[in-house]
Formats: sequence, structure tokens, C-alpha cells
Amino acid sequence: MLPGIKSKLPNVGTTIFTVMSSLAAEYSAINLGQGFPDFKMDEALIDGVQKAMKDGHNQYVHMNGLLKLRERLAEKIFDLYHSPINAGDEITITPGGTYAIYTALTTILQKDDEVIVFEPAYDCYIPAIELNGAKAIPVPLQFPGYEINWDAVREKINSKTKAIIINSPHNPSGKLITEQDINTLKSIIANSAIYLISDEVYEHLVFDQLQHHSILKYPELYQRAFVCFSFGKVYHCTGWKLGYCVAPPNLMKEFRKIHQFNCFTCNTPMQYAIAEFLKQKENYLGLGKFLQQKRDYFAQEMKATRFKPLASHGSYFQLYSYAGMSPEPENEFAVKLVKEFGVATIPVSAFYSQPQQNQVLRFCFAKKEETLQAAARLLKMV
Repeated sequence: MLPGIKSKLPNVGTTIFTVMSSLAAEYSAINLGQGFPDFKMDEALIDGVQKAMKDGHNQYVHMNGLLKLRERLAEKIFDLYHSPINAGDEITITPGGTYAIYTALTTILQKDDEVIVFEPAYDCYIPAIELNGAKAIPVPLQFPGYEINWDAVREKINSKTKAIIINSPHNPSGKLITEQDINTLKSIIANSAIYLISDEVYEHLVFDQLQHHSILKYPELYQRAFVCFSFGKVYHCTGWKLGYCVAPPNLMKEFRKIHQFNCFTCNTPMQYAIAEFLKQKENYLGLGKFLQQKRDYFAQEMKATRFKPLASHGSYFQLYSYAGMSPEPENEFAVKLVKEFGVATIPVSAFYSQPQQNQVLRFCFAKKEETLQAAARLLKMV
């Protein structure tokens, strides 16, 4: 008889996203929990994949990604952030943004290193840190605005601190990092050996005429950073699982050592299609306006409910408070919404290592208007 496996993640079960999506399917509920669109992606991009396949681009592409795609990304980065990125040795195509984050952490972490993580946090961060034998050091964002407490960051930094993970636009809150945040971050790590992992998968989903402050804009930060992106979030094709990582040559060299033995290479026809589609800049430059209309539409529909919105300036998500409606913990209230009212959400407490009960739920508004309207109609009855 085989011995039992000693779990590397003994405190981890099935993710809340899988749990809530399964409940949504079981109760035929409207799923505003998991962050994926329910509207169609651009047919031209689908046609581009078909053309690439028919043209014979069905074998392995270069380990680092299709060069034409990396060149187009370097052009885009320069246009947006005036940062001269070398397509050859600073960009690697990955199977999604989460993979890029995991590989970046694996590249730098050694046993007993520490990584500062701002909570609520995307749920892959802490498991990825722990799988590498390191320790996550949570720093709570300040509720209800989810601002970074930089004094708390300073207190947590010590000789074991290897990296800080930042995420803007932020999942789950929709909060953006400000210029002041960037300046404070610069001062904190200026004379340190601390790396940055910058999760920028919602790069173009920025609202209210605000600006995305990419780490790629700041040379003194970029020199120590792995900056991670997702094509799925930009082109409404989350199931394609394609993204990329941008890092200075010395860091990317080590990143690729791990990448080559993990995934090695990514979907070839899709890379050809995206490389061509990137010429149409309006598709990503207009994304913020497109998603803001959905955020605003949902907010208008939700005014007829008792839920109270918290500010969201980016991402697929808006948080709503049910304080005053029920004293129930977030997980219990979220389950009740599925079972009794037919709408699936995500409790924000699930984004903390030690769950905090602020009576807040995350709603995904990257849906068709009829989906959002139907969900709000059901939520009026809560």
C-alpha cells in the first residue's frame, strides 16, 4: 500500500471560485462570481486563429513565444509607457497571467524567504509563495477604500523580505495604485534587494478617466520587477489561458530557465492571431470605456436594491456591502444568495488568509446587460 501524500498545501481546499460556480450551476443561478465575460469575443480574432491553423502554424512555436507577437508587445509598451523593451530578451509568452506570477515567484524565492502580500489578494499569491518554501506576509488594505498602509509595509520589511506583490487595477476591489503610491514604493525599496511582482492583468480596464501606473513606466522599479499580463482579460477570451511576463534581461534569463521545463511553449495559432490583432489598437484602448459602461449600467440597476456600492475604478469587479441587511458572515450570505435568490457572488473574506468580515461581496459586471439586469432584479428581493 502506498503511503499517504504529505500535502504541500495542507490548509488549501477547493477554491471559492469553483465552489460558487458549482453552486451556481446546481441552483441555475446567475453567475456574477467568477471573473469571465458571458458575451462573445471579437469574431476577427477567432478567424485569425482559424487562418493560422489553416496556414499550417500548428507546431511548437519558440519557447519564449512567437517573435512577431513579442515585437508587437514591445511596440505597444513603448507607445503606452515610453519604455524601450527588447522583444528578444525581456518578454516571454506564458499560459496565462497566473502562470507568469507563479513562475516569477519560483524564479526568485528560496526557502524561508518572505513576500509581502496586500490583502484582500488574488487567491494564487499565497499558495505560490508557500509552494516555494517561502512565507507570505499579509498587509491588510485599509477598509473601506482599500488603500495601502505604507507604514505597515515598512514595519514588515526585514532581512528575509525577498519581494512585494502589487496588483493594479486590484482584484477584488477595483482600486488603482496612485502616483503617490509609486513614489512611496520607490523610497521604501530604493536601497534594498527587494524584487517586485506586478500583477497588471487588468491593465486596460481602467475607468473614470484615471490612469494605469504600470511598473514599466518607472525604470528604477522595473529593474527589479516581473510584470505580468493577460490576453484573456483584454480580448474577452479567458479560456485561452494566454498571457506574458516582462522583466529585465537578467531576471528574464532566470525566469525562462524555469519556464522551459514547465510549460516550454504556448498555443501557436493563438499567438499568430493575437500578433495580427494587436495592430488594431482601438480594441485595447477602448476597453476601459466599454467596461465602465457595464459597471455603470449594473450600478444603476443595483440602486433598486439594498446593497451599497464601494468605489471601483478598474477590473471586472465591483464590491457591494450588505451591512445593515444581514449580520451573517460573508460566506454564509453568499451561499444564501445562490440558493434562495439565484445569484452567485464571491465573499471578499475569501481573499484573506485570515478571513475578515466586512460584510462585502464581489460582483463581476463583465456580462451582457440582460444578465446584469436579471441579476439586479433578483437581488431586489433580498
